[in-house]
Amino acid sequence: MADSRDYAYMARALRLAQRGLTTTDPNPRVGCVLVDAGRIVGEGWHERAGEAHAEVLALVAAGPQARGATAYITLEPCCHHGRTPPCSQALLAAGIRRAVVAMQDPNPWVAGRGLAELQAAGVETECGIMEQEARELNPGFIMRMSNRRPFVRCKLAMSLDGRTAMASGESQWITGEAARLDVQHWRARASAIMTGVGTVLADDPGLNVRLAGERLRQPLRVILDPELATPPSARTLRLDGQVLIFTAVTAAERWAPLEAAGAQLIAAPRQGLGLELTAVLGELARREINELHLECGATLAGAMLRAGLIDEMLIYLAPLLLGDGALGLFHLPELRRMSERIPLEIIDVRAIGRDWRFTARPAPDAECRSG
Repeated sequence: MADSRDYAYMARALRLAQRGLTTTDPNPRVGCVLVDAGRIVGEGWHERAGEAHAEVLALVAAGPQARGATAYITLEPCCHHGRTPPCSQALLAAGIRRAVVAMQDPNPWVAGRGLAELQAAGVETECGIMEQEARELNPGFIMRMSNRRPFVRCKLAMSLDGRTAMASGESQWITGEAARLDVQHWRARASAIMTGVGTVLADDPGLNVRLAGERLRQPLRVILDPELATPPSARTLRLDGQVLIFTAVTAAERWAPLEAAGAQLIAAPRQGLGLELTAVLGELARREINELHLECGATLAGAMLRAGLIDEMLIYLAPLLLGDGALGLFHLPELRRMSERIPLEIIDVRAIGRDWRFTARPAPDAECRSG
């Protein structure tokens, strides 16, 4: 039976796991704390794919003190050979007495088998301690393992009158410097940053992470470009990191200039005037993209919303007015009745410099009824 000490040690393990927020991709963020006789004897967190897992680092730190200890782990220990050996076997070899796990691993290669292996060897196990907090650490990994697509987080910036750009498309800058810096941290935790060709043509964005850090990982940059209008001179193609362009154009001579500029192109099926978005997300999942950070105009944002493919929104609200002629956040068909509205759940509100950031998700029991 879990007690207050179990929650305290698991909270420590979760804080450790958070240190890998921008580095573990495509692996999940995991922390581990080893406790014996009320004293922490070892702890660790997974830093980077291919390197030691949290449990192994904690065991190394504990040495012989791990025997008879309780392991607090934010995700079920792996029980298969992947990039590294199974952590379940390492825990058994070290002689731990008890394992407290925040959540079961959604990876079908594990999915309860890691816990079962410990139980079969006589280790006392408990699962579900601070599970919600553990799930919030790895929404992308969970989504990819459970639904075969990334978790999509859409960043939006708007004025007090709900406008995101002038009628000309000009949008720099609605928000202040603090909000723009905050966006960089959200970009840094993402596996990929995606936009539409309209944004590339209007703003020529870099779509990269502009933060200091020797271990900084640049996310994959993704452009949806049905007619292949991205210019080879686009700024994002001149920066470090990979650029992936999805297009409905298949002519090799049209691909050549962009490939020469360093982009990788993928043919995607059409849907209306755009691309089949579920196919795009499926391909990104195949490439082990966990969290997809979406920064785009109203057309792509509206298409993603109508398709039910936006899981979370970061909406930055700036204290200014842009007027009736300015553009809205989403391009959606006209909603004529209140029953057609799209309900959202606000899960966080905070001040970011002179602006406000709202974190919202589609209401759990709501469906997008706009198309």
